[in-house]
Amino acid sequence: MKKYKDICKRNSNRIYVGKVPIGNNAPISVQSMTNTSTVDTKKTVKQVLELNKAGADIVRISIPTFESAESFKKIKKLVNVPLIADVHFDYRLAIKAIEYGADCLRINPGNIGNKKRILAVINFAKDKNVPIRIGVNSGSLEKDILKKYTKPTPKALVESAMRHIEYLDFFNFDQFKVSVKSSDVLMSIEAYRILSKKIQQPLHIGITEAGGLRNGTVKSAIGISTLLLEGIGDTLRVSLSADPVEEVKVGYDILKALNIRLRGINFISCPTCSRQEFDVIRTVNVLEKKVEDITTPMNVSIIGCNVNGVGEAKNTELGITGCHKKSAFYENGVRQKEKFNNEDIIKQLELKIRNKSKEIETLNHFKKI
Repeated sequence: MKKYKDICKRNSNRIYVGKVPIGNNAPISVQSMTNTSTVDTKKTVKQVLELNKAGADIVRISIPTFESAESFKKIKKLVNVPLIADVHFDYRLAIKAIEYGADCLRINPGNIGNKKRILAVINFAKDKNVPIRIGVNSGSLEKDILKKYTKPTPKALVESAMRHIEYLDFFNFDQFKVSVKSSDVLMSIEAYRILSKKIQQPLHIGITEAGGLRNGTVKSAIGISTLLLEGIGDTLRVSLSADPVEEVKVGYDILKALNIRLRGINFISCPTCSRQEFDVIRTVNVLEKKVEDITTPMNVSIIGCNVNGVGEAKNTELGITGCHKKSAFYENGVRQKEKFNNEDIIKQLELKIRNKSKEIETLNHFKKI
């Protein structure tokens, strides 16, 4: 992969969610959240495993009741991925979540009770070495802050965050990360810019309530990419009204597009026109599903004609350039004698991708020895 520009990363402290490092130049971690009922242990475990398989480094689970806390205890024993317990209002649920093995708490200290209750949670988190995420959202700002600013604004989000941070500072707790999310892309970006200059804690970034798969992906890509290119962000979640697995895929696609963290196949394909010699759209769509189990970083170009096909193929591990009846095949930028039948490209290219993946993994293994 080419790097055209080094991103000057914001300095931040290091915390750990389970064994996943966050901040201080650790790899940007990708998170998602279950949308099953937490009390349905079987369904929740299934979804956590699906998210982990898709690449989620961390999974968040909501704990709104004591019954869901008991389910969380069971879930934690059945999965290996680090789990964040999402708790609001009741400090006892936060303590239960830590007791039952949460790797991180997502709370807003100011909404879980008086200072005595906040201290009880913080002391227990300290004792168990569990970090906290302060999660500020434009949809749930405090009434006095809304009154002061009349509506959600970047400064309002930051003021709310700093208020919660003060609770943790007061009790000498520094193992935390912060998010200041809005459904408004520009508001989120500006809030993170302001906050990034005020604190050194890791920042969890994203656009909250971004919308459905298409619209939410666009909003998230704009907001998250802008921040990452400015060196802001240590862990991320793409929030979509869709299957949470899609959140993980989009998160990695954003990181992949910026050459920040590579995972799986990066397909380079043309939008198609009447010059295409085979069905490019179908080929790409089918292959994306067929090889989504492959985690090896690899560029594969699929171009329907030779106008741009040759140039793209010369810069990828594997490449197809559309030609009449039989298309040209490239490996490591070199055209091969072998050609692909246009009617059978999917099957042939999938085999090449899987073989190439094994070859790359073998080489990487020997490099480590």
